[in-house]
Amino acid sequence: MHTDINKLFESLWNDYVEMTPSAAKVHQLLSKGDTIINDHIALRTFNIEKVNLAVLSAHFEALGYVDCGDYNFEAKKLKAKHFEHPDATQPKVFISELLVEEFSDELQTIIKGLVTQIESSATRADNFLYSGRHWELDYTTYETLLAESEYAAWVAAFGYRANHFTVSINHLPGYTSILDVNETLKKGDFVLNSAGGEVKGSAEVLLEQSSTMADKIEVSFKDTQKEIPSCFYEFALRYPKSDGELYTGFVAASADKIFESTNAS
Repeated sequence: MHTDINKLFESLWNDYVEMTPSAAKVHQLLSKGDTIINDHIALRTFNIEKVNLAVLSAHFEALGYVDCGDYNFEAKKLKAKHFEHPDATQPKVFISELLVEEFSDELQTIIKGLVTQIESSATRADNFLYSGRHWELDYTTYETLLAESEYAAWVAAFGYRANHFTVSINHLPGYTSILDVNETLKKGDFVLNSAGGEVKGSAEVLLEQSSTMADKIEVSFKDTQKEIPSCFYEFALRYPKSDGELYTGFVAASADKIFESTNAS
C-alpha cells in the first residue's frame, strides 16, 4: 500500500486523464493557470469479500483517512461510504459497492467469475486503486451486465480506477456559483449530465454538484474493440453549516443522479 498520499493521488489522476481525455481540457479551461483543488474522488467495486468496499478503503485508511458517512442507493442497489483525511486539504474519498446478491443469478455468476480471476495479493498492491481490469471480458458479457446494471458493466469494463475527480468550486478562482462553472463548460462544448437537472442539490442541503457526461473511449474486449462511456469530471460547491464550517458530507439523492454520468448518452 502507498505510504505517500500525494503520490497515490498523482497516480490516480494520471490514470484518470488517460481514461478521460476531456478532463485535461476542462482543467485547462477552468484553472486559467491556477491550481485546481480536488474536492473528492470516487471509486466503484462489488460487495464480494475479495474486492469489497473495505478492501479499497484499507488503502486510504493506511494513509490516515477515516470513515465519515454511510449512504444507501436502493434503486441502484448500491452502498457507499465517504472518507476524510485529518488534513482537510487532502481530497475526500467516496467508495461505493454493488450489492451483487440483489441481482439476477446470471449477473451474480458473471461478477463472481470476474472476481475469481483477481489474485488476492493484487488487491493489497500499491497500484491496486489504479490498476484497471484484472479479468478477461467479452463484449456480449458487458452488454448482458449493462442490461441489468450500468454500474456493474462499468466496473467490469474498467476495473479499479477513479470513476471521477471533482473540482472544488469553493477553491476555484474567479467563480462563486455553480451556474457560472456550468455556463463556462457549455460554452466550451462540454456536455453536462442533466439527470435531475444540471445542478444536483441546493444551498439548503449544503451541497451543489454538477458533472460532465463521461467521455467515450475505445476499450479492448476479448473479442472486439468498442467505444463505451468511461469517466467524467464533477464540480462541487459546498456551503457552511451552522457552525460556519463547510459541509463535508454527500447527499444521496444528488449522488444517485451523478452516477448516471456514465450512462450512454
